[in-house]
Amino acid sequence: MTLLDDKRAAVPPRPAPPSWAAAALRDLGLGVRFAAAGGREGWIRTLLTAVGVGLGVALLLLASSVPHLLDERNAREQARGETRISDAPDARAAKSDSSVVRINATSEYRDRTVAGYLMRADGPAPVLPPGVDRFPAADTMVVSPALKELLAGPGNELLRERLPYAITGTIDDAGLRSPNELLYYAGSDTLTPAKGGHRIEGYGDPRQGDPLPPLLIVLVVMVCVVLLVPVAIFIATAVRFGGDRRDRRLAALRLVGADIRTTRRIAAGEAMFGALLGLLIGLAFFLVGLLFVGSVEIWDVSAFPADLVPDPRLALLIVVAVPLTAVLVTLIAMRSVVIEPLGVVRRGRERGRRLGWRLLMPAAGLAVLAATGRTNGYEPVNPFAIASGAVMVLVGLALLLPWVVEACVNRLRGGPVPWQLATRRLQLSSGAASRAVSGVTVAVAGAIALQMLFAAMNADFHRVTGQDPSRAQFAAYSEDVTGEAATSAIEQFRATPGVEAVIGSVEAYATKPGTYADDAMQPTTSLTVGTCATLRELARIDRCEDGDAFVVHPPDNRDQAGWVDRTARKGKTVLIGEGMGAEPFRWTLPADTETVLGRKDPMGETHFGIMATTGALDAGKLPGATIVAQVRVDESVPDVAEHVRNTAVRIDPGVRFVELNSVARDRQYDSVQTGLQVGATAVLLLIAASMLVSQLEQLRERRRLLSVLVAFGTRRPTLGWSVLWQTAVPVALGLAVAVAGGLGLGGTLAWMIGKSVADWWLFWPMVGAGGALIALVTLASLPPLWRLMRPEGLRTE
Repeated sequence: MTLLDDKRAAVPPRPAPPSWAAAALRDLGLGVRFAAAGGREGWIRTLLTAVGVGLGVALLLLASSVPHLLDERNAREQARGETRISDAPDARAAKSDSSVVRINATSEYRDRTVAGYLMRADGPAPVLPPGVDRFPAADTMVVSPALKELLAGPGNELLRERLPYAITGTIDDAGLRSPNELLYYAGSDTLTPAKGGHRIEGYGDPRQGDPLPPLLIVLVVMVCVVLLVPVAIFIATAVRFGGDRRDRRLAALRLVGADIRTTRRIAAGEAMFGALLGLLIGLAFFLVGLLFVGSVEIWDVSAFPADLVPDPRLALLIVVAVPLTAVLVTLIAMRSVVIEPLGVVRRGRERGRRLGWRLLMPAAGLAVLAATGRTNGYEPVNPFAIASGAVMVLVGLALLLPWVVEACVNRLRGGPVPWQLATRRLQLSSGAASRAVSGVTVAVAGAIALQMLFAAMNADFHRVTGQDPSRAQFAAYSEDVTGEAATSAIEQFRATPGVEAVIGSVEAYATKPGTYADDAMQPTTSLTVGTCATLRELARIDRCEDGDAFVVHPPDNRDQAGWVDRTARKGKTVLIGEGMGAEPFRWTLPADTETVLGRKDPMGETHFGIMATTGALDAGKLPGATIVAQVRVDESVPDVAEHVRNTAVRIDPGVRFVELNSVARDRQYDSVQTGLQVGATAVLLLIAASMLVSQLEQLRERRRLLSVLVAFGTRRPTLGWSVLWQTAVPVALGLAVAVAGGLGLGGTLAWMIGKSVADWWLFWPMVGAGGALIALVTLASLPPLWRLMRPEGLRTE
């Protein structure tokens, strides 16, 4: 053995390189250490990323709580059983020690619904509504906390006058839909089925609500897409905060021997740490928000904190997807950057961004929607295809925006000094500005598409009622017709402040006496009693004196006219109120009764049958009759509607009071629209916060440059205007892309549901909202800008 062989044998073997997985974990851990122990600058960058991600995570957790929120709300509604009790007059139970007679006494107060029930126990152990521990005695009530607070507040004397009951307790959360619901249960010792009450023996309605029609399913899917896609885009944007400083630090690592793959994995580790910290911050935001959610009401919608429980599967998806998104976005972003030991080189500046592949995503989304086909409004729809197509279009707009910004700003030349500073900055680096406004672009585009859908579907969910609010604005119906009640009720309405006219009548049914076979229909027609002035509003009567009666034919229906004549035989007897639980009233129609034609009342109903003046027939003796008062008011009188409602409740606490409208709105459609308004408000607040964070991050990156400009004598207003233009130009371009994309998506969706676009110019409010949002963010960023524009910013260590 030679000396050389001895030396070779003495050299220890070279250690085996770590596996790819071990190296990746090592580099990711090193990135986490840099983010957590990178000094003041590193922590500021990490916190900016974490706060941005946390805002998005908080909103995602809120969205994942919506299914549980709706389930709990529906469970409480079904426990109250209001559908079965109040909407089904034939839902009567047998009288027992536990049965209860009650009537719906819900009313409106200054555009808020005050739900209530008047109740009387049949025995010593009445069933209790959910959330109530003691049955209210006569002239007392139990109320929701929100109603108790409203009654105690100043300026609500009219509501206290309407609900003169003593408060003896409050309704627990188990009996309320939401914390701000206005609800009461009042006791009575005079309510009977003859006065409109319904006897019940329990609470709870196992029936499910009506399913959403296909058109509303399309709307709901689009609402979810429009609200969540901007959040996802913002999270992807937030993980790129501080990218320039990070790249320069990675160049130093290249100088000490790290290769390209190592630096990318280190950058991914930093982004992952920021995303994980953002998950914790988002959870903290969500939990802190739960403390205040019960006292917050947006668009008349509120929620109990206990109802906001994220779905476990969706929460797990958020926990996994957010860090994974941070890593993937970082790796993709670094493909356009060359990190060398002596500096950072960004690729592609010479040739610019390419347009071709950016058009593929929105084009593919529109193709998916078109391939889904059209629906006639009744056939089932594929929500996954609609959601995927809409997501591709909106994400495609976010991908298209950087090319639009770069192509436009590269053509800008000249102008004032602030304009030149702004355009030059955008020409050097337009990517950060494009990312900052991508969320606004997507949100506005989605909102425009949704507004087009709502406008196209408007006719399907808004029905023309035929009511005439110019003749009367309110109508009241009471079944408490005894003695002088009919005349007294109408006079009380007329004496109400602000009331100009009252069309007051008492309505019942008249039948032809006799015995009929089981399969034969007994001739029946309506009977209306009122003054001559009232009857002229309901029929075309020329001559009328107190004591007259009339046979009224419908103006354009011969068959109904013949049916009226079978019952209303002049000189013959009719039975009034037969089958109403009391002895029918017998009345002989005068032989000289005149025949006239009916006309529509303010409710849009054409009257026909028998009409009699108060001198011809005593309305207080008619069993099963109903007082109908249609009221015209002077709308300039303050709180005139509340005065009329108070009069109606004073006449009969169980009165049915309606407001006349020429158009009736579908409740499911309105609830979807309300959900959109609530969600859009939350998304706009998120976008405003995210843009402010992004703006602060960009200002921090340019702190040294701003200090240099100030040190060389640049005026602060000049720099302030330059920052404004740097924000305004990308926003204007982003809104233009949003308008084009939103109109295209909305037109495609309208075609899918077989509707035509009602208004192509409805995007202006959305554009205005986006512009106002940017102005607000810019104003909020001015104070930090002023602090950064100091010569002290040139100091370094």
